[in-house]
Parts: sequence; C-alpha cells; structure tokens
Amino acid sequence: MVLYYILLPLAWIVFHVGFRVRAEGRDNLKKIRTRGYILAPNHISAIDPVFVLITRFWGRRMIVFAKKELFEINAFLSWFFRCAGAMCVRGTKEEAAVIDETVARCQNGESLLIFPEGTREKDGTFLQPKSGLFVIAAAAAVDVVPVRLHYETPDGKIKLFCKVRVVYGEPMPAAQFAMESRRDMKKLRANKQALLDAWEKL
Repeated sequence: MVLYYILLPLAWIVFHVGFRVRAEGRDNLKKIRTRGYILAPNHISAIDPVFVLITRFWGRRMIVFAKKELFEINAFLSWFFRCAGAMCVRGTKEEAAVIDETVARCQNGESLLIFPEGTREKDGTFLQPKSGLFVIAAAAAVDVVPVRLHYETPDGKIKLFCKVRVVYGEPMPAAQFAMESRRDMKKLRANKQALLDAWEKL
C-alpha cells in the first residue's frame, strides 16, 4: 500500500515527460453520491490504466480489473499494476470470487477501475461493453463515472510524446443500474447503450 503512494507520483512524472497528458472533467468526481464508485473508461492501449490512475491521482488506492494478458507484457508493468491494485479477473478459476469480493469492497467505500469493453479497440470504434461492470454496479449500488481516453495521433494509437486527453464524464447514478436479476437483459442492453452514448459525448 505504501509503495503505491510512492509509485504513483513517479508514474505521474514519467508519463508527463513521455506524453502531453491532460485531464478534463475531474470536477465530475466531486458529484459522486455513493461511498464507492466505478470508473469506466474505453480501452485503446495496454497502458490506459496508468493514464487514468495518474489523472485521478487523489484518494485511496483503487481496485483495478485487468485481463491476464496485462500481466504478461513485461515484468516491470506486471509489478507496477499489482502495486497499483490490479486484480487478474479473466481466465482465472477465482473470477467469481474476485467479483464477489469487489462488490463487498465497493459497498465499503472502495472504488473500481474497470474497462467494460474487455479488450482493446482495434480501429477506434467502441466495442460493446461486457455485462460485468453493470452486474457489479447493481450489486454494490454505486455510481459509475464514464471516462474517455483520447490519443491525439493520426490513427488514434498511442505514440511517444503524443497528446493524451483523459475526460471524466458526469456520474451515472447507482439507481440506474438496479436489476431484479443478473439476467435482466433489457436493463443490461439499456445500460450498455447509455455508457456508449456517454463515451460518445466525451
């Protein structure tokens, strides 16, 4: 935990040297009405989580949901993401237990960073969000903050020294995600579209 508060300022310095990072809409984080909350960014690059963490910057360490592949990029990034609170949730036998633990932690005031698309965008087009985000938001009864990452390059892909914009949107209220069951497909479809619409506006 202590290491996290040392690493984050260092990451802020390194990434502001390597990229022109700009955060927009951070005041929207002050509008959150639940103890815990979920940040839900689109997903373009393997290092997207770092840009979100260094622009949010304040507060307790977040829970970060990450695919198994994120821990296989290189040893340093694997170590950094684990120090930053990353949990491997896809492709593991403990996935259900991790989700249940996350719900409990969010109910107790912790916050979650999850990339709802589940994998990186290939051509700059948003992918259909997975259901996991909405199931967790409903079970934990927490607000969801849509976040959009922009890499301002000709092809939209990250490049060294490029301008990076991290835009925080208006919180989506916890009541919006309430479901009678995890199989409420109509509600899931509506919430997925609402998130896509929110990203589009950022």
